[in-house]
Amino acid sequence: MSALMWIAHSERPLKADELCHALAVEIGSPSLNTDNVPSVGTVLVCCQGLVAVDKEASTVRLIHITLQEYLRAHSELSGTAHSTMAETCLSYLNSQQVRALSTSTSLYHQGMPFIEYSSLYWGIHARRDLSDCAKLLALKLFDDYNNHISTKILLKTQMGYSYAVGFDKPLLFSGLHCASLFGIVEIVASLMGVESFDINQRDCVGNTPLVWAACNGHEQAVRVLLERDDVNPDKPGKFGRTPLWHAAKNGHVEMMEMLLGQDEVEPDKSDNDGRTPLWYAAWKGHEGGVKILLERDDVSPDKPDEDGKTPLWCASWNGREGVIKMLLERGEVNPNKPDNDGRTPLWCATWKGNEGVVKMLLGRGDVKPDEPDNDGETPLWCATWKGHEGVVKILLERDEVSPDKPDNRGRTPLYCAAWSGHGGVVKMLLERNEVNPDKPDNRGRTPLWCAAWDGHERAVGMLLGRDEVNPDKSDIDGRTPLWCAARGGHEGVIKILLGRDEVIPCKPDSYGRTPLGCATLKGHEGAMKILLERSGASLAGPDNDVPTSL
Repeated sequence: MSALMWIAHSERPLKADELCHALAVEIGSPSLNTDNVPSVGTVLVCCQGLVAVDKEASTVRLIHITLQEYLRAHSELSGTAHSTMAETCLSYLNSQQVRALSTSTSLYHQGMPFIEYSSLYWGIHARRDLSDCAKLLALKLFDDYNNHISTKILLKTQMGYSYAVGFDKPLLFSGLHCASLFGIVEIVASLMGVESFDINQRDCVGNTPLVWAACNGHEQAVRVLLERDDVNPDKPGKFGRTPLWHAAKNGHVEMMEMLLGQDEVEPDKSDNDGRTPLWYAAWKGHEGGVKILLERDDVSPDKPDEDGKTPLWCASWNGREGVIKMLLERGEVNPNKPDNDGRTPLWCATWKGNEGVVKMLLGRGDVKPDEPDNDGETPLWCATWKGHEGVVKILLERDEVSPDKPDNRGRTPLYCAAWSGHGGVVKMLLERNEVNPDKPDNRGRTPLWCAAWDGHERAVGMLLGRDEVNPDKSDIDGRTPLWCAARGGHEGVIKILLGRDEVIPCKPDSYGRTPLGCATLKGHEGAMKILLERSGASLAGPDNDVPTSL
């Protein structure tokens, strides 16, 4: 029954050796008796076929998902599962064997496999059901928590990267920091009663207890911490991020309201990257958080971060239509404000293909629909490159939009569509009289050249349907569309091009490499066969191609 409880209620699948060590723990015992650790085989026999071992992942699991659903629905079968699991984890961490381990010990210590699970999840089980025993065991763990290996494991996971530097020294991470991180309100309240403790103390990663509670969404723990008169509700943690910043990022509206009710809180305070609470709420699309922030007179709705990205820019990039609507209702918001790369909110929406956002922005009379970024890439350029046909159609309906406007490298929207093989977009652009279907970029590459390079047969066929297109036009390196198709082994394109009388089958590039030589070099046998069978084609080009190919 104990094994079934652990497998059914654990926070992640347990490895077989983790489960066996968990079953060996005597709650409250100062030492772990390794003689109590059962074998996996014993556990499987005791569970009478209800448990299996996943050999590939080395994890234990119940025989079917319906069994787990049954065990979770009938809590009386496991008793106080979460409090028991918290007590077990804490007893393991308080054992002499674990306490003897240095913080420099490998996290994958072979003799103590249950350390990682206990360190990361005891607090989650305790928050769900905290017994008096678990509370006492947690306070015991906190007696010397800075020097405990579980602190290193927890911080490494929370910070998302190896925080190895300095981990062989005291970690400056108190019990209050830990309890706030897990959101265990009763323990937070108990530790706050210790007079000598500085409630605003930053730990080794720069976070206060209030920051930990806020960034993990523990509303009740935040409420308890804010009851202290000496707490600083606006003190930033890692990267300059305040409790309000974290609450806004995660969309915790009630927590935001609590923090905004504190006089010391600056609602428009930026982190180290210049990102305000409104900026992140807009990025994540948390409409409730955006709404209460925009109701504040001391919040700037158009404040950019260090990269020049405004809240509207963020909402447009991620397609947050509700947030965009609220922001556009504010007169201070400039809908054309670009980031440091010159990319406007409309540019972002077209790149991502968000048709609703594009329509919303173009509904504003002051939005410039053809504004290029620093690289000369317009909203239409972006939409054609990505193949967003709906967005292309919307933009082409605007008189201000130039359908043939190239970027700084001379690449037109048609060029982009041909390169990426977006046949529907190529068709739309070719229907426009303003579009030059044979316009090369700065390196002499035409739309046909691009389509041939990647073997886009539909685009090649449509482009060759235009009289203005030269099917044998070389780039500045002398490479023709046929050369490109041969190099890529695109047999269908090769056949189409060879059907045109203007195409010279053995025309070399600037280095003397012919289409046949390229196909041979790349081992494209089908392309070689088509080229060799070309009626009237010379087998030897100017560089004596056949011997070179051989």
